[in-house]
Amino acid sequence: MALRCNLRSSTLRRFRLFSTSILNPDSKSILTSKEKSRSALSLIRFEKNPERVLDICRAAALTPESHLDRVAYSRAISSLKESQHYEGIRTLINESITRPYFKSERFVSHFVVLYGQAGLVRDAVRLFDEMSQMGVDRSVKTLNSLLFSCILAGEYGEMKRVFSEYPKKYGLEPTLETYNTVLKGFCESGSANSSYSILAEMERKGIKPNATTFSTAITGFYKEEKFGDVGKMMDMMKKHGVGAGIGLYNVRIQSLCKLKRSTEAKLLLDTIKGRGMKPNRVTYNHLIFGFCVEGKMEIAKNLLKEMIDSGLKPEARCYFTLIYYLCQRQDFEAALAICKDSMLEDWVPNMSTMKSLVDGLVSIEKIDDARWIIEQVKEKFSRNAGAWAEIEENLPK
Repeated sequence: MALRCNLRSSTLRRFRLFSTSILNPDSKSILTSKEKSRSALSLIRFEKNPERVLDICRAAALTPESHLDRVAYSRAISSLKESQHYEGIRTLINESITRPYFKSERFVSHFVVLYGQAGLVRDAVRLFDEMSQMGVDRSVKTLNSLLFSCILAGEYGEMKRVFSEYPKKYGLEPTLETYNTVLKGFCESGSANSSYSILAEMERKGIKPNATTFSTAITGFYKEEKFGDVGKMMDMMKKHGVGAGIGLYNVRIQSLCKLKRSTEAKLLLDTIKGRGMKPNRVTYNHLIFGFCVEGKMEIAKNLLKEMIDSGLKPEARCYFTLIYYLCQRQDFEAALAICKDSMLEDWVPNMSTMKSLVDGLVSIEKIDDARWIIEQVKEKFSRNAGAWAEIEENLPK
């Protein structure tokens, strides 16, 4: 008995040392669970070797219970998919599922979704079908995960099959979330007209649609440029007693901006204000992006000012969008001013955008400003410090 305990302790110590050597090779101290997760997430982000990615995941002993670990799982799946290392994806998920405390519906649902993210829908379906053999009860929640997995993989035909066959096959009653998920799949695949049959079925079964139901359908009809159907959906919302809140208006504004109809989208902003509703950051983000894409930079800049004046704080991506498109339009002074505001919030655009800004500032002979930008970026991103030092070296003297 004592020998067995000693062997177990020795094995555990070796695993802990292995974990530390992989996740933090410069330290001999044992990492906490959260430190392992953070280290794994950071390493996976830049690791290109698929076998190394698997080793990092094993060393961190990832668990879907932790938000950080769920992000790490997702990053690992994306990395392995990029390397086309599909067997590695199967290995990672299978090794996770074999852990006894992972055999719950909640965890299996997570792995079903990860298979979809990897584009391995057959594996997701197989895992769902084998839940009983694993001793895990399935419910409509797992069915919803499987439907979402099909959508992630772009396997809309399989989504339709699962939706058509599985509720009856496994005795599962679709819920509002089920219908909203399937509706999302139909609308993403260019079949927004299916919204009418889905809504009719929901009504027959006494399931009341919500704002998400109609937002999804409206997004689909905008995508297909069926504006008359958008109006019909708005009328159906009233019939079902679903209010048109700011979320729905944001969906409509975003959809119009994607169609490069930002001027129409801005009219909806006026409608929002006229009805006594308050636009939020999302509203302005969509509009600023839309006008930037259309090259209407003055309107975009005015919207940023209006947003700030109304007491709303812009998000990082709002600044990044403006800086990028101002550089594209060669308005480097305006880009610099917004970049400085962004940096005050400790938000720095990616290297490509910043390089474009530096080059632009040099082209208009603002060398000191270009040098200042480089110094700021070098300080914040030591990983790229060498590349920036080379750029700085080549600046005009």
